[in-house]
Amino acid sequence: MVADNSFLISSREFEPSYLRLHRSGELAERAQRAVEGLASCRACPRQCQVDRLADQTAVCKTGRYAWVSSYFPHLGEENCLRGWRGSGTIFFAWCNLRCQFCQNYDISHLGHGLETPPERLAAMMLELQAVGCHNINWVTPEHVVPQVLEALVLAVEAGLRLPIVYNTSAYDSLESLRLLDGVVDIYMPDFKIWDPDLAHRYLLARDYPEMARQAIREMHRQVGELKMDEYGLAKRGVLVRHLVMPGGVAGARAIMEFLAREISPHTYVNIMAQYYPAGRVSAERFPEINRRITCQEYEDALRAAQQAGLYRFDKR
Repeated sequence: MVADNSFLISSREFEPSYLRLHRSGELAERAQRAVEGLASCRACPRQCQVDRLADQTAVCKTGRYAWVSSYFPHLGEENCLRGWRGSGTIFFAWCNLRCQFCQNYDISHLGHGLETPPERLAAMMLELQAVGCHNINWVTPEHVVPQVLEALVLAVEAGLRLPIVYNTSAYDSLESLRLLDGVVDIYMPDFKIWDPDLAHRYLLARDYPEMARQAIREMHRQVGELKMDEYGLAKRGVLVRHLVMPGGVAGARAIMEFLAREISPHTYVNIMAQYYPAGRVSAERFPEINRRITCQEYEDALRAAQQAGLYRFDKR
């Protein structure tokens, strides 16, 4: 149950944001505009400007259609997303970042998955709704915003009525996020790394910290603090994830202070302890992060959040 009524939204009164846009015709218009933009792609901060309509690819290695690795009711997400029937996750293959420590390396770097046209992507959403999932959770969608909008139109026309979760690294362009205004109900960005030099070393994106700050500000402008229904299920708002890394290289204290001071002290956060050496991390390449975190490092990150004034945490 949700104790604080200021963050309560009635399940009986809730309606996914995209339904209003669909009724007005704007959802279809935005999807068309987004797909047309693939001809000179600026869907993410990379601004590659390749013609993805002609199946040209660049950093994200994704052309005209999205690639999907898997889709299923996920019981390992945050409590407020997974509920008792699971979050309807759709894992997109490839990525616009190159996180050297990625724990889904086979998906994000190697592209394990299948090319998925909009009709099939829409069918996946409807299947997840049919098995009782509480929401549709797009995982790593930064590089396929046009494709998911195109599929969403088809899914809504066929009866989709679940909240949309946008589960992202926060390496999103403002152009894409504005296309999603009034479409996404729950934004779930990571804030991975604060320092630009370390972002370049570990993510191959020196501008990641600034892009993440811009993206999270825009997400909060659109949907505000996280609100839940009377059953404790998230319905609308922002939930920020932060993965604690060895030696404090991620910059947890600075990130928590940013969230508390520039976003909101009511920001709901999940400070995650599950880092382990993965992807390209090894004793030779990245010796400083070639270990799990200590209990003290995790406690330091929690303390930094509390000292910054944050108090809404995911509890597992």
